[in-house]
Amino acid sequence: MRVTIKEVAKKADVSPSTVSRALKDSYLISQETKDKINEIADELGYFPNEIARSLANQTSQTLGLVLPSSAQDSFLNPFFTSFIQGVTRCLEEQDYSLLLASARNDADELRRIMRMTHSGRVDGIFLVVVREEDKNINYLLGEDMPFIIIGDPKEREKVLWVDNNNQMAMFEVVENLVNLGHKKIAFFGGKQELTVTQRRLKGYIKALEEHGLEVNEELILEVNFQEGEGYIFTKELIAKHKDIDAIVTTDDLIAYGVIRAVKELKIKIPDEISITGFNNTVLARYLSPSLSSVEINSEKLGYNSTDLLLKKIRKIDFDKNYCVVETNFIKRESSK
Repeated sequence: MRVTIKEVAKKADVSPSTVSRALKDSYLISQETKDKINEIADELGYFPNEIARSLANQTSQTLGLVLPSSAQDSFLNPFFTSFIQGVTRCLEEQDYSLLLASARNDADELRRIMRMTHSGRVDGIFLVVVREEDKNINYLLGEDMPFIIIGDPKEREKVLWVDNNNQMAMFEVVENLVNLGHKKIAFFGGKQELTVTQRRLKGYIKALEEHGLEVNEELILEVNFQEGEGYIFTKELIAKHKDIDAIVTTDDLIAYGVIRAVKELKIKIPDEISITGFNNTVLARYLSPSLSSVEINSEKLGYNSTDLLLKKIRKIDFDKNYCVVETNFIKRESSK
C-alpha cells in the first residue's frame, strides 16, 4: 500500500505542507528538519506523486530532447551520451525528468518536436543540432514553448543557446600543426548545412590564410560522423594527394576511421602524417597511436544548457541568453 505524505508528517511531528517543502529542498525549512524528514521518508518508502505535483503546479516537470536524423547512431557517438549525462545530472538536482525521442529523418524530427510542444508532456525542449535554415528553430520561435539550442544560431539574440567557440578551437588546432611544419592539411567536416561544421571550417581556413598557406577545395571534404566514412574518404583522398601531411577532423569517430586507413596504407603516424580529432572521446587516449583531440566539455554543455533552460521556465533572472563553454586542444601521439 502506498505511503502517504500525511504518514510521513505524523511520524516527523510536522504538517504535511512542511514535509512537502522539505522534500522540495525549500529554503524556508531548516537543514536539520530537511534531513529528519528525508530520513523518515526513506524509512517509510515514501515517494512524491509526480503526476499530482505536476497537475498542481501546471507543469510536467519534464524536458524534451529529440535526437536528430543526422545522429541516427547517436548512442554510438560518445558526444551525445556525455551531453545527456550533463543534462540528467542537472535535472536530478532540480527534480526534473527527461523525455528522449529519436527521429528517422528531418521531417520526422519536426513532427516529434511539434508533438512534444502540443502534448503538454514537456516544459521545454533541447535542439542539439543547428542548420543553416533551421525549420525547427523557426517553428519554436512561433510557439509558447521555452527551448534552448546547442550551437550558435543566426537568431542568437532571440533564443537561448549554449556552444563552444568552434571557430577558435579549430583555428588553434590548425595553427599548431602549421607551426610544427605541416603545409598540406586536409579538413574532414560534417554536413555543410550544420553551423558547427561552418564554424570549424572558418577556423581551418583562417589559420591557413594567416600563415600564407593555400586553401585547396579538394582537401575540404564533407564526411558523416562515422568511422566508416573517415576510413573510405581517407583512402580516396590519399590516392589523389599523396603529399598530404595532416588531416584534421570535426569528430573523433571520423578520426578513428582516418587512423585505420592510414595504418593500412603503411603511412607512419605522426612522422609522415598527423591526425587530429574533435570532442576528446573516452577512447581517444587508448587508440594506438593515441589521438590528439579537442576537449569540448560536452557534459558541461549539457549541464549548462539545462540550467539556463530551467531558469527560463521558472522565470529566474539570468545575465545572458547564452553560455560559451571553454575548449582545449589535447596533444597525443597522433600529431607531432
